This record gives sequence, C-alpha cells and structure tokens, in this order.
Amino acid sequence: MPCCPRFALLCALLPWLMRAAAPLRPAETLAHGDLRIPARGADFDRVYSGVVSVSTENIYSFNYTSQPGQVSAVRVYVNSSSENLDYPVLIVVRQQKAVLSWQVPLLFQGLYQRSYNYQEVSRTLCPSEATNETGPLEQLIFVDVASMAPLGAQYKLLVTKIKHFQLQTNVAFRFIASPSQPQCPVYDLDHNVEFNGVYQSMTKKAAITLQKKDFPGEQFFVVFVIKPEDYACGGSFFIQEKENQTWNLQRAKNLKVTIVPSIKETVYVKSILLSFLIFFSFYLGCLLVAFVHYIRFQRKSIDGSFGSSDGSGNMVASHPIAASTPEGSNYGAIEESSSSPGRQMSSSDGGQPCQSDTDSSVEESDFDTMPDIESDKNVIRTKMFLYLSDLSRKDRRIVSKKYKIYFWNIVTIAVFYALPVIQLVITYQTVVNVTGNQDICYYNFLCAHPLGVLSAFNNILSNLGHVLLGFLFLLIVLRRDVLHRRALEAKDIFAMEYGIPKHFGVFYAMGIALMMEGVLSACYHVCPNYSNFQFDTSFMYMIAGLCMLKLYQTRHPDINASAYAAYASFAVVITLTVLGVVFGKNDLWFWVVFSAIHILASLALSTQIYYMGRVRTDVSDTDLGIFRRAAMVFYTDFVQQCSRPLYMDRMVLLIMGNLVNWSFALFGLIYRPRDFASYMLGIFICNLLLYLAFYIIMKLRSSEKLLPIPLFCIVATAVVWAAALYFFFQNLSSWEGTPAESREKNRECILLDFFDDHDIWHFLSATALFFSFLVLLTLDDDLDVVRRDQIPVF
Repeated sequence: MPCCPRFALLCALLPWLMRAAAPLRPAETLAHGDLRIPARGADFDRVYSGVVSVSTENIYSFNYTSQPGQVSAVRVYVNSSSENLDYPVLIVVRQQKAVLSWQVPLLFQGLYQRSYNYQEVSRTLCPSEATNETGPLEQLIFVDVASMAPLGAQYKLLVTKIKHFQLQTNVAFRFIASPSQPQCPVYDLDHNVEFNGVYQSMTKKAAITLQKKDFPGEQFFVVFVIKPEDYACGGSFFIQEKENQTWNLQRAKNLKVTIVPSIKETVYVKSILLSFLIFFSFYLGCLLVAFVHYIRFQRKSIDGSFGSSDGSGNMVASHPIAASTPEGSNYGAIEESSSSPGRQMSSSDGGQPCQSDTDSSVEESDFDTMPDIESDKNVIRTKMFLYLSDLSRKDRRIVSKKYKIYFWNIVTIAVFYALPVIQLVITYQTVVNVTGNQDICYYNFLCAHPLGVLSAFNNILSNLGHVLLGFLFLLIVLRRDVLHRRALEAKDIFAMEYGIPKHFGVFYAMGIALMMEGVLSACYHVCPNYSNFQFDTSFMYMIAGLCMLKLYQTRHPDINASAYAAYASFAVVITLTVLGVVFGKNDLWFWVVFSAIHILASLALSTQIYYMGRVRTDVSDTDLGIFRRAAMVFYTDFVQQCSRPLYMDRMVLLIMGNLVNWSFALFGLIYRPRDFASYMLGIFICNLLLYLAFYIIMKLRSSEKLLPIPLFCIVATAVVWAAALYFFFQNLSSWEGTPAESREKNRECILLDFFDDHDIWHFLSATALFFSFLVLLTLDDDLDVVRRDQIPVF
C-alpha cells in the first residue's frame, strides 16, 4: 500500500519517543527483520566500540542532572577506521530541544573542489540550562550510530562532560581545535559557522567587541572552527596529485581565549571631551595672538611709528633688500612714476583714483585689456632679474576673482564627492551589522570601540581635529581678507603697492580641503577596506597640490595655473592612483607606462616654470613643442655656451626636483611597491617639502626675514610632522592582505584605553597640516612694508 512507508516510519520513531520518556528500559523491535536493537545505558568518559551495517545500528543513552546557575555541556567523540565515503558511519544525537547529526569520515570541500576527509570527529552539544524556577533538570541524550555499509563499519564512541565550558572574565582558557573537532556548539563547522552571530577569520590573533544590545540574554557562545586550507587566511595553495587527501589529518591549532570587560561609558566621555579641549585650545591660542597684535597695532597707530612719510603723503619703509640689490638689477622693474597695466595708483601720485575693490563688475574679458600686454609678457618674464612688480601687473580684482574659483570649485567637488561616500559607508556598516561578517572591514580590532551602529567610533572621533582646525584656518583667512579689504577701501598705499599681493581664494580652498579630509577620513574608517581607501587619499593629493600652487602663486600671481587646470590635474593623478592600486601589484607594463608619464610630466612642468609660462606647446607636424624647447634650453645653456644658466636659481630648483622625481620613477619601476596610494602621496609630499625648503632658502638669501610667528610655525610643523609620521608607520592594519593577515598587525590602545596609534596620527597630522597652512599664510609677512619692485621673484 502507498501509505505503508509512512506508517513504518512512524512505528520506527515511536520507540525513540518512548525511550525518551523511559531511557533505561529495553527498546522495542525496529523494522529490520527479527533483529532487536536495545538502547544501551551508557556512561560518560567511557569508550564504546562496535560495528554497524545496513542491518545493524546501535543506540546509546546518557543522562545527567543540571543544577540551577550551572551550564553543563557534553562533547561527543567518534572515530572510524573506514575510509569508504560511499558508506560512512552516521551519527545522530538527540536532546530534549535539539538534534545534531554528522558522518564519519567527515568531508570538507576546499578550493577548486578539493575534498578533505577526517576520520576522527568531535562535536559539542548545545546545553540546556536549569533555572531557579524549574529546579534541577534531568538531561537525556541519545546517540544513534548507524551505517548503510553492507559489510559493516567499525567505530569508537566517547561522550564526556566539559569541565570548563563557561569562560570567566580576565582568565585565559587554552585548548586545541581542528577542522573536524571544533570547540563550542551551534553552527560549528566550516560550511555553517557563518550562519549566525558575529564572526571573523584569524591566523595568530584576533579580537571581537560585543555589545549588550546584540545579546539580550546577556550570554553568548564562542565558537572556534579551523579551516581545512590556509588560503582563506592568506596562505598559499598548491594542488596535489590525488583528488581526496588525508595529508592534513593532524592539522590542529593551539588556542587561547580571554574574555575581558569592555571600557566604561566614562572613558567615552573623557575621550570625547579631551578631543574637543585639545583643538579648542588652538582657538584660544589664535584669539590670544590676535589680541596681542591688536594691542600692538593700536600702540603703533598712536605713536605714528608704523612708517615714515616721504613728504608727499605716502608711507615708505626701508628694507635690507634695497641695500643689497646689485647695480643694474632693477632692469625691467616697474618704475614708480609709470603707470603699469592693471596696477592701481594712489591719488597722491597723480594717477587715477583707486578703483573700488568690489568684484561684481569684473568680467573675464577684463583680463589683459592693454593692447601691448602680450608683448610685455614676453619681454618682462624672460628678463634675467625679475621683481614682484613684473608679475603682478593685472588688476587685483580680476586676479582675485580668478583665485576665488579655487574655493567654489572645491566646495562643489566636496559636495558631489562626499554625499555618495557617506551613502556607501552607511551601506557597508549596515551590511556588517546585519551579517555579522567582520572580515568586510579592516579595523584595529584590539582597539575598536563601538558606539551605536558604528564599529570603531574612536577612529572616527580622532578625525575631529581636521574639521575643527580647518574651520579655524578659514576664520583666520577670513579675518585677514576683511582687514585687507578695509585697507583697500581706505586707499592704504601699503595694501596697494607694498608686500605680496593678497589673494585668499587658494587659502579658502585649503581650509575646505582640510575639513573634507577629516570628513572623508572618518567615512573611510567607518569600514576601512580595499574598495574605499580613495575616500581620504584623494583630498590628501589636493591638499599637497594646493600648497604647492599657493607657494608658487605668492611671487607669480599673474601666471599661476587656473582652477580648472589644477583640479583637472588632480583628477588625472587620482585616476592614475586607482589604476596603480588595481594593476600596479604585478603588472610591469603599468610601471613602465607610469614612469614614462612621470618623467615626461616633470620635464614639461619644469620647462613651463623655467620660462615663467611663456612656452607655447606647438605639436604641428612632428614637432614635440615643449620637449623640443627643453632640449634647446639644455643645448644653448650647457653645451653650446658652457656658461651658467640664464636663471640659475630656477635651474637649481628644477634640477633637484627632476632628480627627486626621476628617483621616484626608477624606484617604482624596480621595486613596484604594493601600496601605490602611499607611493603617490610620497611623491607629492617630497616635491612640496623640496619647494618649501627652496623658497625659504631663497628668501633668506635675499636678506628677507622670518618673523617670530612664521618661524614658530616652521619649527612646530617640523616637530609635529616627525611625530605624526612615527605613528603613521606603525601599520595597525592593512587592506592589502587578507583580513586575517591584517589582524596580525592589530595592537592595544595607547591613550586613555580608547585611542590607538593611528588615532594619534590623526591628531598630529591635523595639527601639522594646520601649522603648515599657517607657514604659507604668514611666511612673507615681513614684506608688508617692502615695495613690490624691490621684492625678487624666485
């Protein structure tokens, strides 16, 4: 009858249920002929041997009493000498609320469909905990051993009570685990360990921080599963000849686990307050400096000692550079009595009244309106001795408007860049929280303190300094901008004819870039991994590039790169960086192409700088334009005449710069560093430092002074950068390897039990960048009382 199989199955299950009620009684006859299979009462810590086949199976019953407040767990060991995968020994363990089954040999699938067979298997059973309401509980366990082998399969069975199943805080527990013998119950095999809870891979060390909200019952299981192969944790994989291998049967790991309490809420509060206090102290310091300057300015205004009158109402001031200028070196300098194109004359000099400083009426067509301006550029910018007045001939309003584009462009870039970044990291964090897969994000797990949905709040908090100091720098620049505008409106000749022309657009862009560096670095640290490292490094490149552009703009205000060209160049750099990360690890062709581009770009930029932007790129016919001009310069200056270059200072700088860049290109081609993003950042930083050092040396050579504030900022920058780089190179994690390899670099917190080395890097790098910006902002304050036709260009 069709219904007979179901009835037989019900009859077969009925004796099991009866034995569950009375385990010590003999079992009823099973549906296997006349064979009677009793449920044998068994003892813990005793080895049972037997043979099972298609017609024979053995059932063992174990019972024990669990007391309230105690968690008693049982472990089942099974060994079989049979290697026949077609007829394995089947183990079924039944408890009051759970059923667990497996086979021996136990089969694991590895990479490329490779299989591993383990003939010794042990599993931990999920315990049933007695409560004060229920009192002591009688626990019943049935172990059913069976096989479909026609000739029988031998086995050995051992059931033991685990003595140290409950882990105590701050007490290390040592044990051994293998792929077929995991430790602790519930999803404890390679193929199902990821089904529930929070999990991560490890090689030598790892840490998981748990929150109470994830475990309402205030208890959890710790499960250790050994992978059959090393590839999941970063090890190499090699193929052997046989399909099924038992060569790694002895694969086992000695483990030590320690449960430690997480930090208290007071630590969070102290860390947050400390972060704000540290950076708000910079606000207080700047207010103090501003107040001192205000007092000194008021005193000088009362004493009338700020400058001396030349008898015509204009204020003049002497400077050492005036005395040290060689005879004839004023060749090409704009005389005070002549009206330079684009320059504003004071009414006391007999020129036209100074124009309004508002930019509302300024149009792009206002650039170079003098008919002879193009010829003037070619004549002036190729002179042997150049002064600032030669390169600040355009209308101040027009140039200022040009540099404001830097600010508005970076604001636009920041908005369009940050919004999808924030959306993406929120998705990453949600995936981590929902799946429990902590291999997605590369944290320093030994010092990752969660808060709410964030897994590593400390790494996010430490980026607060970039935002606060970037905003402070914007306030400082705004103050200078407002004071300068007031001076222009008052027709102050020092603001119009003396010192470095004040254009603040690039400074504003630098402040926004510093703030966005903090925001995007925080976004990156929400879930740091291979896919989102570009979030903050992109703005690192822009910060370095903007600093170099501002340093060049200082004495070349009329010929600096436009905002569109600058940001387009940054886009090319970021694109190359992405290609380098993807292809730069093993592909030689990429490094050949990149090194060639690097060297050619260095030569092209050097030629433009050497000739003050007056070299035209003509690619008609087979002419390579700028590179042909560079070859002609080298031939005429060094080979043909064998004389010193026309512009010695510029030539020295460019030779040093090219040597540095060619060295980077050669280093990359030979060693092919894995961290291409840091390699590219190193190129930017070295060029910036080289240019800044050259600028300061040339400034001192020209008998210019370093005032106390820029001198202090230079020293502070050097000291803080040295300390910051020390912490940067600690390498607490790395997305270049596997998550398990990254955890080998994890370290404990070093500050307030809350911040790690990388957090200190965030604090110090924000401070160092702030001081670096102040250096660029105040470096030439000593020239505010020097006429522009006496300020050399280098």
